[in-house]
Amino acid sequence: MAAAPQKDLVVQAKYGVKVLKYWFDEKNGDVYCLASAPDSQSLRTTHAEAHGLLPSDIHKVRPGTEALPIKQQNLFLDVHELGAGKVTAKDVAGAHQKDLATQKKYGVNLINYWVDEKSGTVMCLAQAPDSSALINTHKEAHGLVPLKVIKVIQGQ
Repeated sequence: MAAAPQKDLVVQAKYGVKVLKYWFDEKNGDVYCLASAPDSQSLRTTHAEAHGLLPSDIHKVRPGTEALPIKQQNLFLDVHELGAGKVTAKDVAGAHQKDLATQKKYGVNLINYWVDEKSGTVMCLAQAPDSSALINTHKEAHGLVPLKVIKVIQGQ
């Protein structure tokens, strides 16, 4: 599983794909990949040819503003499922500003977020002492608690 993103790098140009970053959920053996691609089929084809591991979900996203990691701390991806057509990038930018105002209280560093307006999915990447700190930041800031929080490590 850990070698899969490296194999993507060998094949990606053939389909116009560029793997930007990826994260591993060691507990569940999942890989989360951020990539630029002409369309979702190009990304699926890249994965299929490189290693045969096909994604269960592909989201066309708009990125937020990236912050720098501040120290060695646990890294988490959280997923908010708000419903198809029920969120805009502007809405999430506003909620993110509220998160930034609250994060220090819980020892959290929100690094970035991505929005899929069509599906209503929002993913956040953050450093935190534990998943509860991230959940509490969102809960206090705007009340939008994530559906799941996944501890990850960033691939190189």
